Amino acid sequence: MSQFLQHKVAFITGGAKNLGRAMALQFAQEKVKVAINARTLSAELQETIDMVSAIGGVAIPCIGDITVRTEVDQMVKNIKDHFGRIDILINNAVTHATLPFSELSFDEWHRTLSVTLDGTFHITQAILPLMIESEGGSIINMGGMFGHMPVPNRSPSSAAKAGLAGLTRALALEFAQYNINVNYLAPGPANTQRDPSKPFTFDLKRIPFGRFTEASEVVNMIMLLCGKEGRYITGQSLHVNGGVFMNN
Repeated sequence: MSQFLQHKVAFITGGAKNLGRAMALQFAQEKVKVAINARTLSAELQETIDMVSAIGGVAIPCIGDITVRTEVDQMVKNIKDHFGRIDILINNAVTHATLPFSELSFDEWHRTLSVTLDGTFHITQAILPLMIESEGGSIINMGGMFGHMPVPNRSPSSAAKAGLAGLTRALALEFAQYNINVNYLAPGPANTQRDPSKPFTFDLKRIPFGRFTEASEVVNMIMLLCGKEGRYITGQSLHVNGGVFMNN
């Protein structure tokens, strides 16, 4: 357990399940208080909060649409009222449009970019004063291989994630003066629960390690970047994908 992380506060967008849940549970193990965002108070979100509580952690729900600034401001106010600070931000919320480019509607295109880029803009701008007040912090933007290598029928995700990588570098440069490190983490195909309406297949032969990413492997990198040992790492795009990016 890291004494550096104890009693800090992490805000995870899109944190009700999968990687978001794994992050929340590991933060709880490190005695980090967690605010978990979702658009609605779902059974999955409540289950994650209950799981955090069961291991002695502290978590609160933050219900709201990250693409709507008034809802973002209210969520950040609620976290400040409850915990008094925000030290770690994980921009994890995502949505996908899985269609050939020629069949995409503009709304499907825009929704993907809005959640990934507009949501990151609103949340990051809203929490910045709290991180400055705390004399530093860590921001991790959750990207993916779509922003760096071609995958069929995922053009909105490719555009959004590539934009997020560029935004990460810009913010890392600008926020260094506030002792805030900003990084972009790109997991490979992961062993997580998937939406059956948005199928995704991937040839394991393209991954040098020959298997999908485990949630724990992604979370371990997050803990490094947020911890004392990773505070000097900033502006980086880090690929946790068993070499698939290198191999394509």
